[in-house]
Amino acid sequence: MSDSRKRREALLYHAKPKPGKIAVVPTKKYATQHDLSLAYSPGVAEPCLEIAKDKKNVYKYTAKSNLVAVISNGTAVLGLGDIGPEASKPVMEGKGLLFKIFADIDVFDIEVDATDVDKFVETVKAISPTFGGINLEDIKAPEAFEIERRLKEELDIPVMHDDQHGTAIISAAALKNAMEITEKDIAKCQFVVNGAGAAAISCTRLYLRLGAKKENIVMCDSKGVIRKDRDNLTEEKAEFATDKDLNTLEEAMQNADVFIGLSKGNVVTPEMLLSMAKNPIVFAMANPEPEIAYDLACATRDDIVMATGRSDHPNQVNNVLGFPFIFRGALDVRATKINEEMKMAAVHALADLAKKSVPEQVNIVYDEVSLSFGKDYIIPKPFDPRLIYEIPPAIAKAAIESGVASEPIEDWDRYREELMDRSGSGSKEIRLLHNRAKRNPKSVVFAEADQLDVLKAAQRVHEERIGKPILLGRKEVILEMKEELGFTADVPIIDPKTDEEKERRNRFADKYWETRQRKGITILQARKLMRERNYFAAMMVNEGEADALITGYARPYPTVVKPMIELIGKDRGVTRIAATNLMLTKRGPMFLADTTININPSAKDLAKISQMTYKIAKMFGMKPNIAMLSFSNFGSSNAESSRKIQDAVSYIHRHFPHVNVDGELQADFALNPSMLAKEFPFSKLNGKKVNILIFPNLESANITYKLLKQIDGSESIGPIILGFKKPVHVLQLGASVDEMVNMAAVAVVDAQQKQRQK
Repeated sequence: MSDSRKRREALLYHAKPKPGKIAVVPTKKYATQHDLSLAYSPGVAEPCLEIAKDKKNVYKYTAKSNLVAVISNGTAVLGLGDIGPEASKPVMEGKGLLFKIFADIDVFDIEVDATDVDKFVETVKAISPTFGGINLEDIKAPEAFEIERRLKEELDIPVMHDDQHGTAIISAAALKNAMEITEKDIAKCQFVVNGAGAAAISCTRLYLRLGAKKENIVMCDSKGVIRKDRDNLTEEKAEFATDKDLNTLEEAMQNADVFIGLSKGNVVTPEMLLSMAKNPIVFAMANPEPEIAYDLACATRDDIVMATGRSDHPNQVNNVLGFPFIFRGALDVRATKINEEMKMAAVHALADLAKKSVPEQVNIVYDEVSLSFGKDYIIPKPFDPRLIYEIPPAIAKAAIESGVASEPIEDWDRYREELMDRSGSGSKEIRLLHNRAKRNPKSVVFAEADQLDVLKAAQRVHEERIGKPILLGRKEVILEMKEELGFTADVPIIDPKTDEEKERRNRFADKYWETRQRKGITILQARKLMRERNYFAAMMVNEGEADALITGYARPYPTVVKPMIELIGKDRGVTRIAATNLMLTKRGPMFLADTTININPSAKDLAKISQMTYKIAKMFGMKPNIAMLSFSNFGSSNAESSRKIQDAVSYIHRHFPHVNVDGELQADFALNPSMLAKEFPFSKLNGKKVNILIFPNLESANITYKLLKQIDGSESIGPIILGFKKPVHVLQLGASVDEMVNMAAVAVVDAQQKQRQK
């Protein structure tokens, strides 16, 4: 992507359709005058009076218990420096977004126009009654140290400067595991720390708590080794000044066991790496370019344990592994501070999590056969779904045991269940999907690329490396629109109607005619059909000239599905093509089927649809729990549609006993575990979260998923075609650019899966 394109896209993202990235959302009913009288005057007086009696009641009656302030003065914004409070606001909003999507914590971002320590501290103290916690961000050293120290001493809510402690906690967890893998004794290891800012100082202090010895640490800044005989050292630098006769980073690296980089890119050479001790541990955490490139470091030494801050290499030291979950645990026990015990609890919990068996969902996302503890996996992945229910309990327990918790947790199993419920964010599923596609991008034919929105989608697929677009359509139109969009990449453009495609068109026609000559198709008709982009695109996939295709943006669904059924054919064992939509709801991802193809499926059809939906859910790394829906519950009606569901469930129970399915069920019982357990304790779905809904007919499924999109605001990925032997996916007429990008990612993942099955 060109720099101008990146800039324009970033600005549009922040400006449209509404400026900014976060908003305030009501959590109570407000539709009637009665609701408003409770929300404000006169009803609001009652909680005010209760809080006036006892300030602790503010946690009971307001949002304070789940509200964190992300506060900055913009003096040390990552990669940008001292840009001021207003310019730092997009970063602080982004931090708020991460808090919400990873740990369900609400955030107000506060940008303070104050560089003086006293003024900044007084400002934060003055507004602190609003919040349950304070996350300090992008404040320059050495002021950051004093600001955090004073606020921690003077406030009774948790305060953490993430720039200092986030990287420290995550890298310390990785270091603990790296020590175990290399069989090194941390107390005997020689450390080189390159960088002396807030993060480097905090990291080094935490390594001391892990067992490192100060006399074994050499810290460097831009002037070289920080020695005791240097003048004008800050208090923090003086803390780690050495009396060793060393001057340069190159000298310090000789025979070092550990290198910690929090400086700038490409300052470590292969020669420096070769001078280190056996089995060196190298954490090159400068962003976006590490101190030494990952591939170069691994090529230089095969005994290295390497970590960076980048997501495209193993062992990413990413602060998002820490701050959302640390604050989650602190808020949930109403901690008065984030202390050293809580930080060390996070270190040990993260290190221990990396040693546990990795869920298949994580393997799928990162395109791994089986991630397991070792030199290429010393720290959990950011998309690991266990983080939300593994890290906060460790923090909460440490807060309780160290005496800083105001509301201790008594039922830990229930607490873990509550944490799991907080992770039902659909946007996470989109990130997982895109991330998985990027691991092994496949070629995707965009059959209507001369439509502006389709071309926009193809551009994003290319630039985000989700897939490799092949553009079908009128070449002159595509080239003109590409120039307009700034889509300069050299990607294949094919116009099936032109003379230059005649040879391929005729070859495709001959192949098609061979399969359809006894079904009323002549060779002339076959050649005419191959001038149509959907037939041509389908043959490209059939003949292995493309891995997948998406189409349907500009044509009615039935007319697009027809050539796909004729050309692509069904997968082995499939008797009927079907479709499902992945709905990204507030309660988590859910598959709905059949949403677009089978108008009134039989009982056996429904059983097959359930089986195919089960497989696609497994492909997404989910544990499928299927409810087959009706207007009745477990035989309460003898209507034909109810009996059809009963027969389908019975068929699955007999022939596919490994599939967890039950019904017939009304939708509210399927989605409300307490209702289901109370009325139907025998159901196979009790104690499980339903994530697949099978409908009795297309009418009910199609209406439901479109209602969810428009009323609930749920995002939809789909319809995802089930049962084709090739990765072919048909869009809804007029699909948005985002929907097309998501469907392209589905097509890529589908192609990856089918390639593995060969």
